Amino acid sequence: MLWVNERSRPFSEGLRLANLVASEKPEADLLIVNGFPVAADTVLHDGDHCWLIRRGEIPSSEEIDFLLHARHTPGVHEQVKQSSVAIMGIGGLGSAVAVALARIGVGRMVLVDFDVVEPTNLNRQHFFIDQIGMAKTEALRETLFRINPHLDIEVLNERLTAKSIAGKFGKVDVLVECFDDPVMKAQALRVALTDLKGIGYVGASGVAGYGDNNSIRTSRIASRVFLVGDGESAAAPGQGLMAPRVGIAAHQQANQVVRILLGEG
Repeated sequence: MLWVNERSRPFSEGLRLANLVASEKPEADLLIVNGFPVAADTVLHDGDHCWLIRRGEIPSSEEIDFLLHARHTPGVHEQVKQSSVAIMGIGGLGSAVAVALARIGVGRMVLVDFDVVEPTNLNRQHFFIDQIGMAKTEALRETLFRINPHLDIEVLNERLTAKSIAGKFGKVDVLVECFDDPVMKAQALRVALTDLKGIGYVGASGVAGYGDNNSIRTSRIASRVFLVGDGESAAAPGQGLMAPRVGIAAHQQANQVVRILLGEG
């Protein structure tokens, strides 16, 4: 059996890659076997994984779906694809959470922030130099579409309040809190516990500095409500917000979102 762009095909002795190209994708100009670029006259072996790519071509929505099915298994991908996640604050935590969820194919994302990209963001946030001055929501949507142009992304350029959180996110599957402001963190958690019962919620508390990796933990606060962090390390002189530790926390948040979506929360 051969795997061609993640789809199974019968194998026969003496088969060359050029034969596959002719029958499967004649316009392909980048040929990869088992992770390495190769020539068209390469002899194939049973079990080889082949990729036939046309440079610059963007895969269709159906092709990306198939690839995610193959990587995550169909049952998992279908649940993730049908889900909706809102991310409040898309700085160091939120932008990393959004990138992780985009890569696994979350069906719909709502990105909320009122800020613009500035140079000091680049030490830990998923933005680029040529995006300085852009609204963070627009810049991140642009980046996520480079990962998967078929995502459903809504952006809200606004400053949230406890009242607006309760009113806007009652229909998402999971709400992710990635605020910088500790007051907003506390208000959002209170809303999750009182007004948004039943909605999955993943917040963060204590991610600054470069302390012990394993002190970043995911804690369950209530049914479907979780906090990620060490609970104490706030930004201070000598203990700034840095990409590695913020990234550890953000990916714990993203993984907890997936666990909730798949019923493990």
